[in-house]
Amino acid sequence: MKIAGAPISWGVCEVPGWGHQLDRDRVMAEMRQAGLTATELGPDGFLPTDTGELTAFLDGFGLSCVGGFVPVLLHDDGHDPADDLAGPLDSLVAARAEVVVLAAATGADGYDDRPELDDAQWKTLLDNLDRLAGIVAERGLTAVLHPHVGTMVETRADVDRVLAGSGIALCLDTGHLLIGGTDPLALTHDVPERIAHTHLKDVDAALAQKVQAGEMTYTQAVAAGMYVPLGAGDVDIAGIVTTLERGGYTGWYVMEQDNILTAAPEGDGPLADVLASVRFLQGLS
Repeated sequence: MKIAGAPISWGVCEVPGWGHQLDRDRVMAEMRQAGLTATELGPDGFLPTDTGELTAFLDGFGLSCVGGFVPVLLHDDGHDPADDLAGPLDSLVAARAEVVVLAAATGADGYDDRPELDDAQWKTLLDNLDRLAGIVAERGLTAVLHPHVGTMVETRADVDRVLAGSGIALCLDTGHLLIGGTDPLALTHDVPERIAHTHLKDVDAALAQKVQAGEMTYTQAVAAGMYVPLGAGDVDIAGIVTTLERGGYTGWYVMEQDNILTAAPEGDGPLADVLASVRFLQGLS
């Protein structure tokens, strides 16, 4: 298994007002303390944007770059998402990454609401996915689409529309899929050939159901602890990993426990949960 970390496990997020943002040196040092040797980049501006500084910074912590999460507006025919992709793609190429993790942004901040698209907007979105996947491939990387709560691809119906209408590979995010109404294990069985990247999350299903029922916003549920260490929640992480491995999956497993910090943590803070997730995954091998 190729296991990587992600800054969101330390509460580092692109959403304005998300919570206390830890500095990059602490996050990267604690990744190494957890035994990880690779990371996704995190939100724009968290790590150095200058490509030379970025590679030197990661090298200084003994970390390689797996990829990066890039939200882009895909459904507006008056907007070219290739412009949004250009800067992050340059950074990912310079960092010798493998994957560009695209999300179909709504155009608004946060993940608590999303509009409905008409057929014309869906066509624009799907066409843009294939076009961006081609741009990424020309630079030697693989583009994947990340179904994500509060984006234009959230539900199982949305996922099926992407699978039928575009050729882009998927990022199997076990948490966002579950919260959006998709059984991630079933999807792993259904379309193993479309899964090129994996975000492993575990979820408290009771809180996820409150998000689905509109009783809590996504942000409120994250703050309440909807994401838990791997093996401590209601996602069949072991079954998903076993199914992927038996199917010949060769991609990365990026551990993500989305977190909102109210202040700088005392003691281990998020590191304690990351260590618990690492121990769980090591027990699967």
